[in-house]
Amino acid sequence: MAANLPIRLQEVLQLTNLGINPAAIGFATLTMESEKFICIRETAPDGTSNVVIIDMANPAVPIRRPISADAAIMNPTDQILALKAGQQLQIFSIEQRKKLKNFTMVDQVVFWKWISVNTLALVTATSVYHWSKEGANDPVKVFDRHADLAACQIINYRTDSSQQWLCLIGISQKEGRICGSMQLYSVEKQVSQSIEGHAAGFANYMAPGATKPSVLFALAVRTAAASKLLVLEVAKGDAPTPFAKRANDIFFPPEAVADFPVSMQISEKYEVVYMITKMGYVHMFDLSTGTLIYRNRISGETIFVTCFQDANEGVMMVNRKGQVLSLSIDETNIVPYISTTLNNFELAMNMASKNSLPGADDLFVAQFQRLFQQGQYKEAAAVAANSPGGSLRNQKTIALFQQLPTLPNQPAPLLQYFLILLEKGKLNQIESLELVRPVLQQGRKQLLEKWLQEDKLECSERLGDEVRPHDLKLALSIYYRAGASDKVIACFAETGQFDKIVAYARKTGAAPDFIFLLSRILAVNSPGAVQFAQLLINNEGAPLVDVNQVVDLFMQRGLIQDTTSLLLDVLKNNKPEEGDLQTKLLEINLVAAPAVADAIMGNQMFTHYNRQRIAQLCEKAALWQRALEHYSEPHDIKRVIMNGAAAINPEFLINYMGQLSDDDCLEILKEMLKMNLRQNLQLVVQIAVKYAAQLNPANLIAMFESFRSYEGLFYFLANLTQTSQDPDVHFKYIEAAARIGQYKEVERMCRDSSFYPPEKVRDFLKEAKLPDQLPLIIVCDRFEFVADLTHYLYKNNYSKFLEAYVKQINPVNTPLVVGALLDVDCPEDYVKNLIMAVRGLCPVEALVDQVEKRNRLKLLLPWLEARAQESNIEPALHNALAKIYIDSNKNPEQFLNQNQFYDSKVVGRYCEKRDPYLAFVAYKRGLCDYELIEVTNKNGLFKNQARYLVERQDEGLWGYVLKDENEYKRSLVDQVVQTALPESKNPDEVSTTVRAFMTADMPNELIELLEKIVIEGKDSAFSQNKSLQNLLLITAIKADRSRVMDYVNRLDQFDAPDIANLAVSEGLFEEAFVTFRKFKHHVPAIQVLLEHVQSIERAFEFAERINEPEVYSKLGKAQLDRGMVKEAIDSFIKAQDPEFYLEVISAAERYDSFDDLVRYLQMCRKKLKEPAIESELIYAFAKTNKLADLEEFISTPTCANIQSVGDKCFDEGLYEAAKLLFSNISNFARLASTLVKLEQFQAAVDAARKANSTRTWKEVNLACVEAKEFRLAQICGLNIIIHGDELEELIRNYEVRGHYEELITLLEAGLGLERAHVGMFTELAILYSRYKEEKLMEHLKLFHSRLNIPKVLRACQSNQQWPELTFLYIHYDEHDNAALTIMNHSVEAWAHDLFREVIVKVANLDLYYKAIQFYIEEHPMLVNELLKVLTPRIDHARSVQLVRRLGHLPLIKGYLQSVQDQNVTHVNEAYNELLIEEGAYEALRGSIDAHTNFDQIGLAQKLEKSELLEFRRVAAYLYKRNQRWAQSVELSKKDRLYKDALQTAAESHNQEVAEELLRFFVEQNNHPAFAACLYTCYDLIRPDVALEVAWRNKLIDFAMPFIVQFVRDLTSRVDALEAEKKAKEDAKAKEGEKPDAFKAGGVTIEDVPVYGGGVDVSGYTPAAYGGQLALPAPPGMMQGYGGMGGMGMNPMASMGYGYQDPTQTGYYGGGYQ
Repeated sequence: MAANLPIRLQEVLQLTNLGINPAAIGFATLTMESEKFICIRETAPDGTSNVVIIDMANPAVPIRRPISADAAIMNPTDQILALKAGQQLQIFSIEQRKKLKNFTMVDQVVFWKWISVNTLALVTATSVYHWSKEGANDPVKVFDRHADLAACQIINYRTDSSQQWLCLIGISQKEGRICGSMQLYSVEKQVSQSIEGHAAGFANYMAPGATKPSVLFALAVRTAAASKLLVLEVAKGDAPTPFAKRANDIFFPPEAVADFPVSMQISEKYEVVYMITKMGYVHMFDLSTGTLIYRNRISGETIFVTCFQDANEGVMMVNRKGQVLSLSIDETNIVPYISTTLNNFELAMNMASKNSLPGADDLFVAQFQRLFQQGQYKEAAAVAANSPGGSLRNQKTIALFQQLPTLPNQPAPLLQYFLILLEKGKLNQIESLELVRPVLQQGRKQLLEKWLQEDKLECSERLGDEVRPHDLKLALSIYYRAGASDKVIACFAETGQFDKIVAYARKTGAAPDFIFLLSRILAVNSPGAVQFAQLLINNEGAPLVDVNQVVDLFMQRGLIQDTTSLLLDVLKNNKPEEGDLQTKLLEINLVAAPAVADAIMGNQMFTHYNRQRIAQLCEKAALWQRALEHYSEPHDIKRVIMNGAAAINPEFLINYMGQLSDDDCLEILKEMLKMNLRQNLQLVVQIAVKYAAQLNPANLIAMFESFRSYEGLFYFLANLTQTSQDPDVHFKYIEAAARIGQYKEVERMCRDSSFYPPEKVRDFLKEAKLPDQLPLIIVCDRFEFVADLTHYLYKNNYSKFLEAYVKQINPVNTPLVVGALLDVDCPEDYVKNLIMAVRGLCPVEALVDQVEKRNRLKLLLPWLEARAQESNIEPALHNALAKIYIDSNKNPEQFLNQNQFYDSKVVGRYCEKRDPYLAFVAYKRGLCDYELIEVTNKNGLFKNQARYLVERQDEGLWGYVLKDENEYKRSLVDQVVQTALPESKNPDEVSTTVRAFMTADMPNELIELLEKIVIEGKDSAFSQNKSLQNLLLITAIKADRSRVMDYVNRLDQFDAPDIANLAVSEGLFEEAFVTFRKFKHHVPAIQVLLEHVQSIERAFEFAERINEPEVYSKLGKAQLDRGMVKEAIDSFIKAQDPEFYLEVISAAERYDSFDDLVRYLQMCRKKLKEPAIESELIYAFAKTNKLADLEEFISTPTCANIQSVGDKCFDEGLYEAAKLLFSNISNFARLASTLVKLEQFQAAVDAARKANSTRTWKEVNLACVEAKEFRLAQICGLNIIIHGDELEELIRNYEVRGHYEELITLLEAGLGLERAHVGMFTELAILYSRYKEEKLMEHLKLFHSRLNIPKVLRACQSNQQWPELTFLYIHYDEHDNAALTIMNHSVEAWAHDLFREVIVKVANLDLYYKAIQFYIEEHPMLVNELLKVLTPRIDHARSVQLVRRLGHLPLIKGYLQSVQDQNVTHVNEAYNELLIEEGAYEALRGSIDAHTNFDQIGLAQKLEKSELLEFRRVAAYLYKRNQRWAQSVELSKKDRLYKDALQTAAESHNQEVAEELLRFFVEQNNHPAFAACLYTCYDLIRPDVALEVAWRNKLIDFAMPFIVQFVRDLTSRVDALEAEKKAKEDAKAKEGEKPDAFKAGGVTIEDVPVYGGGVDVSGYTPAAYGGQLALPAPPGMMQGYGGMGGMGMNPMASMGYGYQDPTQTGYYGGGYQ
């Protein structure tokens, strides 16, 4: 039955065999996005995390990478890995070893999936995103999740092919079942719909009559009421009728109550929906109708991941055991299964028609015949069109439609048939011909073009022949598609598409005569011939024609231009071997078209021609430039330059000069200047500029200077200075520019150049005394020669340039100019005027510095005050004013206090020695703290310093002055305490000062200060200051503890908790207790007593006195910590405080105080409804054995965790209490365990039945087995063995205890269960193999299809059960092993019929020959039967060699006879050997004639020595067949077999053999044989030889028939030649001279030879074939006249039969007439 199933199911891979950890095989750790890759996240034994990638193309070599990630998925097609760790997403390329993209999500990704090769879908708790791996885009939000999916676990996400329809799928548990929820989203409409469903998929569906597919959405849902498959159309195509919604029931077997769909895959090719369920069932539905095709369970384990398998249009899936399974449609069985098993003929025919599947041919034929007989021709035509494999689309069907009459006003039935076929697809060859003929007759060629464009017709040569008379271009298209190369080339040539001929010939392998074809094309289309020749010569690999032949062909016609064009293309690769052709090309054009030659050489295409020859021709043609390029001798070069210098392109000459030596170049340049300085100067300059580095600039400069050509030097150096950094070059350029009056260029160089020598240029400019001193100013300004410039200009009365310099050029250097003028005693008025003229452009600081160094600062007062009035805020300006005012005592203190812009440090330092107080004022204004401290300390200004410090409020500064190293510290502190602080009214100043004292660790001074302010100064604003009181107490706590209690009692505005906590930290517990009690902080007070004083008695007394719950709580906690459980419980009860119930429970359990705990927990239960409280109360009842109270308590509503309490009681042996608890919560699993402990086995079995848990059944089963309660154990076992995972452990439990019979009985009883699985049958077979061998074979025969055969194989092999092992190998398709087992253990396992069935199915071909040897050795009489079944599979040569080696050839004679038709050498030789041994010469002759593949010469040599005449005759026959005519004739002559000798001589066509035989007969006086030899060998024997032999031996009468026949033949041939000549002369006179097109190649129609067989091709002209060119004859067709037909005589028949030719008057065989 399995052979007829419509599916193929196979195990592709077992993951555990690859070392994959079974714990890593699950939905959360294994992903499979396509059939190409499986990705697993696993944890190694050492704790490291790995990602394992299995390439299904090479699964034996998995890729392991140490990657820690939350999830990993592979791209469906490429080696690209996506990783997720937390909210971080990354995409890596494994091949490129780099990260492609990276992104951090805001929300956690709960599901992700590749929805295409480039797009990754990301699902968060609220939204769905799409992220492309291409580009730099971040994930794009597509839609928000529907509220109905909020609590669902997302298990899948599907899209259609265009990603316009999206579906998110999730599951959740409701009411004890798994519910499915979907969100269907339309991208175009941006609308979502919530649907109930578990699995779904999209498919493109081409409806009947549609050209655009529809998008179908299929979903499967299982609800509490029903299970449905729904198929609906979400995107419409263009079908005539819309797709109707399909809704079909899904059947789930009774044992699959909890089963539900988990995956759906759709094959668009077969239009089949695969639905996979959690429990491993597959349901196959037809997509268009929803019809169920097949349903079965394919896996006993949960299938958790699937993907579509493109290779076979099936599904690949993985189950929990790590099996990778492949499920696909069996194309051989699917249609028969639907038609026979389902009896759904319509679906079977649709399936077969759409996919060209076998199995429905008879259905189509029957339906076609029925419709045709009923007159429903259109419907019959549709059936024929849809027949699978086109089985009905043949000539017979066309003939049926052709015979039908055409009804009025209706198209012909045949046309209707063809129209239906065209709608279906492409017509076959027969249909195309039959359709095209009437269409062409009607002149509707456009229909034919349309069908060809749509690829509706199958093109053939016959179809092209039909179309060619009507449309040559269309016929060419058909020939091309049909592969008719000769006709394609003819059409290309005829239509002028020459460029396509070579490409087509290369593509198809055709080999026409291209030279002949080219000559024909050249005669009618020379441009096309050039193009065609180029294609032929430039053919990839090797030219198709000889280049020289083509050039000669073109030159014969004088086509210079075409020849040039052709050679340019041919020689474009510039190969050395083409040098002659290059020279020839240039010679032709230099003579005929110099401009063309110049252009060719200008393109520098060729380098291998004769350069000297071409140089001479160039010089003659006045191509001076080309001549220079080709000459190499110096005298030639000079001559050309002298003769053609004026005509040579200057640019070329400049470049050419670089090829000469340096000395020659310089010499030529000097000559050029000497000949005509003015005319050649520009060119010389250009050459000098270009080759300056090569010729040395110094030499060139010297050359120009020698001719005193400063202009040339200027232009030369103008270019050189742009690249040269030589100082001398730049200086010479400046000098040349100055000498020719280029002052602007002098100015530019002085300004822009950085390489000239500044001192040298400065001195030159001073000496040159240029009209404009600006270049000198620029040089001095750039290189800081300001003083020299000032002195030069001042001494030479260039005041205007000096003023212009400071005003316009560089005012910044005004200070330097002023300093220089002051140094030369320039009048102050001039200096003041100069400074005032510059105004604000002059830098203040530099000017002040220059003037101050010369003690002339007051000189600047007017300018400084003017700048200050202009709101100039530069510190240097105001510093200078301050210094002037201080020195002149012009109200300096007011200036220092009011001016905001001077630098306090600078002015302060200036005042320190002049007036310390002014320095203090300056420093105070600028907050120059440390400078102020230093000046006040030095000058005893402590009061000022104290006030400044108090006002400054800088703790860092306080720390600086109050450090112990400060020798003025005491004086400062006194001023602070006595003056500065009492004067202050600012709390912040006081606070900062106090903190400074604290930081400086001066507690005694601080206490004294604070007492004075806080306690003594009662009227002070700070007496009630909380911070100061806190500070006083804190300082006292740290410095003087004896005062703390007094301060606590006297003060009342401090922070009591903080002070008390500080006192506690400092060990002042009584002070802290008093503080808390004074401010009524009772809880902290008792904490001090408990934690620090550690007096429980005082704490108890304090609690009794205060009587507050919070106090009792603290007391209770302390008592609890000290182990006073009862007292603590009493305190907690008084406090009504359940807060520490966990600690109380722990302590009570630790001290076994469960009675007190009951009281406490009952109090707590009134306050809190906590599961822990009620759970512990139950446990306390159990511990105190108050079972009645316990039962009463749990009968009321409670939030206790009864399960955990029951587990605790069970673990501690309180089984009765545990029994009550487990019964209360109906935890039958734990109840069963408890009852087992109580040895109540029957009750335990009943509880296990209610629990229905595998673990529980196992526990109860093991207890019953150990108690030998086998009846109850079997009840439990039947519920265990249905789970394959548990079967092995159960068997081990029974076997370890020796209960084999009971175990076998259990498994035998389990075989009848509905959920019986492969493991049960397998394990029972193994048990039979071990303990009951007699039952094994029967079990295997009944249940072999339900066994894990490899496992049973190992058991049978281990126990040496060979028949059973053979049986299993056969049914596991391990035929190789089955055959080996039979042969190795033939005594037990061999049976002839069985072995014959097995041996034909083996895959290892060597087993065939091992089987042959086995049979020869053990069963020789049956070897022919074995060979008969092996005949189609074995190598007959090898088989014969094997048997020959074993020495038993006669045993296989029957086999040899049966396979001799295959004409195998070894078979023929072996069979012939047997026939020779038997003396069967007739059979041997028949074998030789029928089968020629053997060593014929060797056999002939062997037979030649035989004693039997017939065998020697066979030897002669063999010699004749192998054209060893002489040996054959000689052997026949020895045995007097003259007839055989004559036949051999006639067939040899060997004149020598025939004439030798003729002479032999003469020597033997055998005159009849002589005549017979002349007749038989008529065409071989020369007439003169025959006449000579006959005349010499008086045998003229016997030779006369031969002579008469010869004369008649000679006369007929002469007559025929004369008639042919006369016919040609008449035709020539009538038609005249043939067209020039046929004389162009020197060939006429008369010159074309007659083809073999006497065929006349004189009519084969272009006109005869529509103007096409005559193509050359195929190879071998022009080598002669083709045999004896050219002699006017047919070959004569064998001896004894006459031959009558109606054109002849005589015949042989009947006498001469």
